[in-house]
Amino acid sequence: MTTAEKIEKINSELENYSSLLIAVSKTKSVEEIMEAYAAGQRHFGENQVQELDEKRAQLPEDIIWHQIGHLQRNKVKYIAPYVGLIHSVDSLKLLLEINKQALKAGRIIDCLLQIQISGETTKFGLEYADAIDLLRSEEYRSMENIRIVGLMGIASNTPNEKMIKEEFHDLKVLFSGIKESFFKENADFKELSLGMSSDYKIALEEGSTMVRIGSLVFGERDYDKK
Repeated sequence: MTTAEKIEKINSELENYSSLLIAVSKTKSVEEIMEAYAAGQRHFGENQVQELDEKRAQLPEDIIWHQIGHLQRNKVKYIAPYVGLIHSVDSLKLLLEINKQALKAGRIIDCLLQIQISGETTKFGLEYADAIDLLRSEEYRSMENIRIVGLMGIASNTPNEKMIKEEFHDLKVLFSGIKESFFKENADFKELSLGMSSDYKIALEEGSTMVRIGSLVFGERDYDKK
């Protein structure tokens, strides 16, 4: 199956849920990304800032880049001029830095709060209470160059679909509560970034508006590829 056929197949599923495909292009070449681009894909996700920066310089300007990996504060300045959406805001300090760099770039940067839903120490994210505290803080309310448009979560790495479903469901409940409490009159707060290649179908059933899919678009990662 070609890249174009894979994208078409996934998008045909997503249409039933009004969800957007973010093609995760980490470790993939410019040529591979261009194959997806030629098939109409415009939203791509990268984990590493340096890799993202290098690829962006070689690819069409109308690509919308999503920063989906853990983001260090000292790297924000590199992507602030162009990033489309940052999925991985996991602290108030990071949000403050994004706001600072967005101001320098003369932009408002869209962000998702990454919530810890799995309990796995290897995964980043705000605890539920910390996310609420962030939204209540004076620092957040003073920021004029960021826009929080939703939440992101990564489920446990497990074959237990019931557990994954519960984790996604809990985040949807939190999303609804935050929407009601903080963004009731704000139409921008509408995104729930849930689901990857292994669990995106469960995520769609739980209300995901964005799925981050790599291997089902590009094939499995080649670990021997330098």
